[in-house]
Amino acid sequence: MPARNRGLPRDLSWPLTPGDLRAALGEGEPDAVDLTFDGRCWDDGTLLHAEWVPPISSNHGGGIHPVLWSSVRVSVAPLPAARRALARRVLRQHALPDLAAWIGALRSAPEARTLSRRSRSWRLVGDAVAHRDDGRAYG
Repeated sequence: MPARNRGLPRDLSWPLTPGDLRAALGEGEPDAVDLTFDGRCWDDGTLLHAEWVPPISSNHGGGIHPVLWSSVRVSVAPLPAARRALARRVLRQHALPDLAAWIGALRSAPEARTLSRRSRSWRLVGDAVAHRDDGRAYG
């Protein structure tokens, strides 16, 4: 994303691009993914966050249209620009394949598992990536 369009301070950068996500998720999946690029760093260091939108009727009354049911919301948070290259490499090698597998597992899971919100987040820990599920502590 060009610097003039990104709306971030010069010292921040997103570690992933829409192309990175399209490449990791395949051709059909990006249509079922709502992708956003946050304008602020997350306090806990999260760089990539995915949330499953369950297909339940109470969502529609709560503001989530049925067309979005069984979709995934993905957010990418910025980090200091000096750390972008390392973060991009590690997220592309580890977090994006894990994201694709996580989405695939939810899409093929029994209905009971898909009827509640699920989330997975990734952050850097040194030169590696750690993830957490459903808001639990990073492992």
